[in-house]
Amino acid sequence: MSLNISLPAELENRVRDHVASGMYGSASEVIREALRLFEAYQTAQAASFVSLQADIAQGMADAHAGRVGAMDMTAIKTQGQAVLRAKTDAA
Repeated sequence: MSLNISLPAELENRVRDHVASGMYGSASEVIREALRLFEAYQTAQAASFVSLQADIAQGMADAHAGRVGAMDMTAIKTQGQAVLRAKTDAA
């Protein structure tokens, strides 16, 4: 199947740059790879969403069963800031 598409000048230039770099043999190869990566990203996002829904359902079940405790919001905030700081320092 053949398909013609129109791209804004910036994207067209980026496709041409990828071909010129020698990493791809044609604009079609660049677009195929971009689509493959986009689909992989969408699949990962969907899996992440399903996992989040399962975590929420588990949390709700725990709450309904009385398996909850008091939360120290200051400690949670401090711990979250430490995690972010560690990620920033590692980058």
